Amino acid sequence: MKLATKIPLNQRTASPVALTRLGFGGAPLGNLYRKIEDDEAQATLDAAWDAGIRYFDTAPQYGLGRSEMRFSEALRRFETDALTLSTKVGRVLEDCPIDDVTPEAFVDVPQKRIVFDFTYEGIMRSYEDSIQRLGSDQIDMLFLHDIDSGTNGQAFEDNNLRQLFSQGGYRALSELREAGKISAIGAGVNTWQICERLLEEAEFDGFLLAGRYTLLEQDPLDSFLPLCIKRDVGIILGGPYNSGILATGAIEGARYDYAPAPEHILSRVRKLGEVCAAHDTPLIAAALQFPLGHEAVKTVIPGASTPDEVRQNVAIFETLIPQALWSDLKGESLIRPDAPTPMEPDHAA
Repeated sequence: MKLATKIPLNQRTASPVALTRLGFGGAPLGNLYRKIEDDEAQATLDAAWDAGIRYFDTAPQYGLGRSEMRFSEALRRFETDALTLSTKVGRVLEDCPIDDVTPEAFVDVPQKRIVFDFTYEGIMRSYEDSIQRLGSDQIDMLFLHDIDSGTNGQAFEDNNLRQLFSQGGYRALSELREAGKISAIGAGVNTWQICERLLEEAEFDGFLLAGRYTLLEQDPLDSFLPLCIKRDVGIILGGPYNSGILATGAIEGARYDYAPAPEHILSRVRKLGEVCAAHDTPLIAAALQFPLGHEAVKTVIPGASTPDEVRQNVAIFETLIPQALWSDLKGESLIRPDAPTPMEPDHAA
């Protein structure tokens, strides 16, 4: 499978968005879980560029702006006409007292707090602030970030949607797209259900879906992914390892969906690993490549915080996987029988 092969997000946008089959997720560059130095962050971005990766994603949340600011240095070095960049809106960063800083899982962050705002003014402010941090207005895609309920409850989601559709948030996205300032709009979320709900209300070009279509989860096959095909909506697949366990295997302390993995998940991952081992294939390689078997999934974007992690992602992505592995996973009822799987030579072109 060739990582630098480019594929359009969809076929209907006025300014087509090209995505390499392997992208780069920028959350680790915001000091996710651990501090990384600026020179290491730049070396990591250089390693991705040198490998042929041309799609990069970031967000204001990642390190309270630190990820975007680190991207700004790389954008001065890279051939920007050849890359595709996405960031996110809906979280506005405000200066605040030290006790009000909201770092979440990021360390060594600027003295900022997150305010969710999906209104017209909030979307526009978030967009303009990102331009300032990135030092560039070349943003190809804007994603509504975590507009779904998540751990905040249904009332949170309902309020966000009211802001989006009744208080001008969607109008702001549409104006930016119609003016040619961005090429595509969508949402970056952890649940596919909110994507379906958004598509019921308005037109979106694509979704960055984290962790919901993987070796462990294929529920989107029932309705969401067929809807994406019908509506020509592209999927960018984040979190292909379900927060880690499909990368580490069922080790002690393995994480699934940002928490310690429960026993039924550990058991299933052990079985997945056994089938992969029987085919001399790393579980992590099968996990990274599996989502791309579905035609709605255009790219997969694992994160990296070091050049070695980038090179590992590249090697994993280019690992040849025997077709018999996918057949055996279906035969063992470890993935759904209707799940499309990567086929050669189609994905190696």
